[in-house]
Amino acid sequence: MVLLRRVIGDALRARRQGQHRTLREVSSAANVSLGYLSEIERGQKEPSSELLAAICDALGARLSELLREVSDTVALAEQMPGVLVPVQDEPAATVAVRRSTGRGVHQVSSDGTVAVQVRQDSPLKATLRSSRVRGSERDVVCAA
Repeated sequence: MVLLRRVIGDALRARRQGQHRTLREVSSAANVSLGYLSEIERGQKEPSSELLAAICDALGARLSELLREVSDTVALAEQMPGVLVPVQDEPAATVAVRRSTGRGVHQVSSDGTVAVQVRQDSPLKATLRSSRVRGSERDVVCAA
């Protein structure tokens, strides 16, 4: 099962790292403790809507943009069999690759704009990573 707080944390971390900013800088600007922000980014804590808005403001992002990104990621993960919910028919636009390794089952899926990679470690534990697909990366991901 993929936890919403992990997807939110990954999205926040990606934005912060994309700006080459430290946890300390963002925590200070958002008026939240460094440790708590770290726990949010790691998916260990679920932020309130007020705190999430403050963090987005500190990152110069709109809350709606972050939530849209999270929504896109979860929607794509829902299309991957066994990750969030069982799926009968997979949309033709979605490309999925599934492989089993010693560390769990890995799935990669893309709708052309968002790529999601899921590592299913056990029936109750999954790690979800998402990224925006750009230009030539889109061709590579969709060809997988």
